[in-house]
Amino acid sequence: MNLPDDIILSLYEKMVATRLFDLKVKELVEKGHRILYHSGIGQEAIPTGVCAHLRREDYLIPYHRGWGYMIAKGMDMGRILAELMGRVNGYCRGKSGTHMACFELGVLGKTGIVGAGLPIAVGAALSAKMRESGQIVACFFGEGASNTGAFHEALNMAAVWRLPVVFVCENNLYDMYTPYLEVTSVANIADRASAYGMPGEVVDGQDVLAVYEAARRAVARARRGDGPSLLECKTYRWYGHFAGDEHHYGGYRSVEEVEAWRARCPIRGLREYAISKGIPAEELDLIEERVRAKVEEAERFALGSPEPGPRVALEDVYA
Repeated sequence: MNLPDDIILSLYEKMVATRLFDLKVKELVEKGHRILYHSGIGQEAIPTGVCAHLRREDYLIPYHRGWGYMIAKGMDMGRILAELMGRVNGYCRGKSGTHMACFELGVLGKTGIVGAGLPIAVGAALSAKMRESGQIVACFFGEGASNTGAFHEALNMAAVWRLPVVFVCENNLYDMYTPYLEVTSVANIADRASAYGMPGEVVDGQDVLAVYEAARRAVARARRGDGPSLLECKTYRWYGHFAGDEHHYGGYRSVEEVEAWRARCPIRGLREYAISKGIPAEELDLIEERVRAKVEEAERFALGSPEPGPRVALEDVYA
């Protein structure tokens, strides 16, 4: 695969934005701000590589880990952060926190139940097919969700009706604190796709170019009307399951294991590839500086946004 420089630079910018935004949220949590936080650091290649193929009108079902999906789909970092902090200038006026939605960009919101986004994705895809809108749905979930009934029902229904869905499993190897192989009957989540008559593919989730290429095939299949696909991206979260999980490093995961995966940083990998292609390191540095400034501006916007008053609680609730 020989991608144009502009696509490589765009992928790099989105991954850097995802990383720096996540680090900003981590910093704010450590300062005492109350934010529901499941770090996606280390997994940036997956939402970036998949969402690069989505159109503005396509639907996106994110899950609880990280905010790369929203950033890659075009949501504003300042409004995302304001929502996480419960401020009125957030996307849902401070009412949703991490479960925010942005309907104008097709982001249908994070659910509070593992696997619950899968049937929502099927409903959105059925709507798109019935309306002949040409929209597709990208549905993200963790490997733990593949052991829920919702996963199997959603894949079966999507396959039977040949719906335009790309199911994306971010397999970071742990269901909270449990290695997934201890509670999962197959080595690869993608192996389950064959039971429903759809393609399943295992992808290196640390390689954004591999994710980009696999997603390109799956999205094209969905747009042609050929039905759903299941992508399993093998990846790793650098930090704990949630903010405050201090046992992930040398506890239920060995220090050696964590460090080995950190060495496979997806951002560093793309940077090295870009330089090998002749893209100047200085150009990549400028991208990082520009993104860092945007993240700092997002923090100022969020901190400067007011908290919602009591009257707001009953607004936007009833049709």
